[in-house]
Amino acid sequence: MKIAFSLIIVAALATACGNSEQTYKQPELINSKELTDIQWINPNVDLGKINEGQMVEVVFRFKNTGKKPLVIRGVHPGCGCTVANPPAEPIAPGAEGEIKATFDSKGRAGVNHKSISVDANTNGSQTHEVSFNVEVVPTKK
Repeated sequence: MKIAFSLIIVAALATACGNSEQTYKQPELINSKELTDIQWINPNVDLGKINEGQMVEVVFRFKNTGKKPLVIRGVHPGCGCTVANPPAEPIAPGAEGEIKATFDSKGRAGVNHKSISVDANTNGSQTHEVSFNVEVVPTKK
């Protein structure tokens, strides 16, 4: 009886796993002739202290130091309290660009270290990480 019950549980789990949606998106393949170089001007930002509930914007600046247009294909904040936006247009060789992010401090009292993963058509690694630190002062109740 126990063996039959165990087999039913294993079969149910195997079937359930097969029905789950895939959440990982395969990265776009990039032609190696279109790769360029990026120089982060401020990859780590310290926002100091803010009051809980405050929304604060952080800007990460970079420069295209390569010979091809730099395309930021995606930005992926580490949690839902941060929203980030990539540049809408490619960054020309020699030009600077920025990624703007907004941090919602509601319910985030204390020291916070947040990171954002950036996907770009760059030589070497095509994934970069930028981050910010902020101390959220709790509101008095």
